[in-house]
Amino acid sequence: MRIRDNKGFTLIELLIVVAIIGIIAAIAVPGLLSARRSGNEASAIGSLRAISSSQQAFASTCANGFYATALPQLAVPPSVGSAPFISPDLGAAATVAKSGYNVTLARATPNAAGTIAACNATAGADLTSSWFATGVPITAGSTGTRFFWIGTLGTIYADVAAIAATDGMSATPGGNPIQ
Repeated sequence: MRIRDNKGFTLIELLIVVAIIGIIAAIAVPGLLSARRSGNEASAIGSLRAISSSQQAFASTCANGFYATALPQLAVPPSVGSAPFISPDLGAAATVAKSGYNVTLARATPNAAGTIAACNATAGADLTSSWFATGVPITAGSTGTRFFWIGTLGTIYADVAAIAATDGMSATPGGNPIQ
C-alpha cells in the first residue's frame, strides 16, 4: 500500500487566505489614509506657526516693526547674525508645497510697504504693516480636508472651504479659530 504524501496548500486554502488579506486591507486602508491627512494638516498648522514666529522675530530684529511680504525674505539671514528667520524648506519659494499643502505668505495691507533700511538684504525693499499666510491642500479631500489661515495677530483659522483673504485685517477671515 502506498501512502500519498501531500505537501502544499490546496486552492481553497489559498483563496481563503487571499480573502482574509483583502478584508484586512479594506479595513486598514481608509484608516491609514485618514491618519496621513491628519498628519498633513498637523504639518500645515506647524508651518503656519513657524511663519508667525519668524515674522515676529523679523519685525522685532530687522524691520523696525514691519513684516516680510514673501517667504523667501524670511529665508535670508540677517547681515549681523548667522541663521535665517525661517527654515530653508519653507523659505524656498513664494508658495511652498509641504506635506500635501501649499503654504503661502502675502501682504495683508495694500500699499503699506515700508522703506526702511533693514538688517538683511531683501527686507528694506518690500515690507508691510500686516500679513497673512495660508495652508491650502494640494488635493482637497485627499491630502487634507481643511484649509488654514493665519494673520498678523497669530490666530490660526480652519475651515472645510477655502478661506478668503481679508485685506487690512478688518474682519476675521472665516472658519473657526483653532488656537
